[in-house]
Amino acid sequence: MIQQFKKLTVEETELLLKAPVLLSVLTSSKSHEINKLEKADAIKMAHLKTFTADPLLLDYYKEVEKHFNSYFEAVEKKYTPFDNIKREALKKEIDKVNIIISKLDKEYAADLHRSLTGYAEHVKKAGRGLLENFVFPVPISGLDN
Repeated sequence: MIQQFKKLTVEETELLLKAPVLLSVLTSSKSHEINKLEKADAIKMAHLKTFTADPLLLDYYKEVEKHFNSYFEAVEKKYTPFDNIKREALKKEIDKVNIIISKLDKEYAADLHRSLTGYAEHVKKAGRGLLENFVFPVPISGLDN
């Protein structure tokens, strides 16, 4: 068990371990279907985080990686079709993650929040088109949403 999670319920711990998946599904379903490139990148990123994350979060990402694929499939199934109602429900679940994070030690909570925000940004960028990433690497109003 992750030391920082000892004061959390089993449900709260599971939701924190699902957080990268929830963020990945929300980000990769913005076109109302799962973007396969973003999904693949999210899986790869979950693995990379097991040895590139802040040392304080390494145990967290090792646990995340153990369950990432099964959680992804379950969350994808739960929120399909990715219409506005389902995406709002997914956002509400992510809001619960923020509440749980606030129960953690301040330093750990800040690191975890920062890491999850970076994780979501990375997955979001994986879905951008070739033109935007390589020809116009600087964000362009109207293309960068």
